Amino acid sequence: MVKLRLKRCGRKQRAVYRIVAIDVRCRREGRNLQKVGFYDPIKSQTYLNVPLILEFLEKGAQPTETVYDILKRAEIFKEFRLNQTKFNQ
Repeated sequence: MVKLRLKRCGRKQRAVYRIVAIDVRCRREGRNLQKVGFYDPIKSQTYLNVPLILEFLEKGAQPTETVYDILKRAEIFKEFRLNQTKFNQ
């Protein structure tokens, strides 16, 4: 099973996170399948590769709670639902 999860980068007290697609059996800092975004909580900056995220969600990837909140703020799930209705028709 694939999850969209945060991978910690940066130095002490200045953490930044990559949003990655990773196998659930790997640890947090383990080998990722693909980098799909970037999140900096200190500067409140977020970069998301939306087409790639939508592709992983369509294939059944599950976001963690924190990644879900980030994607929800970026309104990714509205686009995901629009794509789902296009495929079902």
